[in-house]
Amino acid sequence: MKKLLSIFLLFVLIKPSFAQEGEDVGWVARFGLAGGFNPSFVFPNLDPINVEVRKMGLSELSSSGMFLWGGGGYAYIMLIDNLRLGGIGIGGSTNSKGVVNGYNREVDYNFGLGGVTIEYTLPFIKYVAVSVGAIVGAGSQSIEIFQNKNDYTWGSIWGKVTNPGTTMHDDINYKISNTFFTVVPTLNLDVPINRFVALRLGGGYIFNFNDSWKVNNDRNISGVFSELTSNNFFIQTGIYFGFFAF
Repeated sequence: MKKLLSIFLLFVLIKPSFAQEGEDVGWVARFGLAGGFNPSFVFPNLDPINVEVRKMGLSELSSSGMFLWGGGGYAYIMLIDNLRLGGIGIGGSTNSKGVVNGYNREVDYNFGLGGVTIEYTLPFIKYVAVSVGAIVGAGSQSIEIFQNKNDYTWGSIWGKVTNPGTTMHDDINYKISNTFFTVVPTLNLDVPINRFVALRLGGGYIFNFNDSWKVNNDRNISGVFSELTSNNFFIQTGIYFGFFAF
């Protein structure tokens, strides 16, 4: 009887120890996978564009940031605790247009970003996921400039090339673009609503590693202001669906 009692007491003492170890492992090693939507805001410096937009008689493009749509996802790779890999793609545009002196004038600014995400979730924070990492990928931005008066016909479009001396020269259509490699350091907070839905709030800083621009059919253009290729901050939000073990 004493032997059985000794075994029972030993089991009672050891069991909480194993349970505590299980809890620690569960909190430290995160796992799961998810995907969803990433409404975001980016804050490019559009001052050089707005100087020219004002000369065209149009309202300025917003200087308080622009809205981007997109999506992304990730999965914990399990080979390295708390490390997750994924991807993201976001893009959007803002414009100004109007009729000035009988001409339809419009300026569009477009911005997009996409790449692979690498994130490490801090293991000592419980109940939510706070992750530091980076987006490694590419981005693009473009400025489109339009001026015209009337609708077109098939013949009038081709006529501007085949009979340039007999067509209007006030019909303008230019696209100036910059494509760049980028590394974006990020900090994200994921808050689970339940095991299958989580909300995201985060941010990052976009580094642009290419200051060259092209116009129309990939022709070089000089004199573009450096502010247009400056690095800029962005804010990321999101709703993710999947399985979460935070």
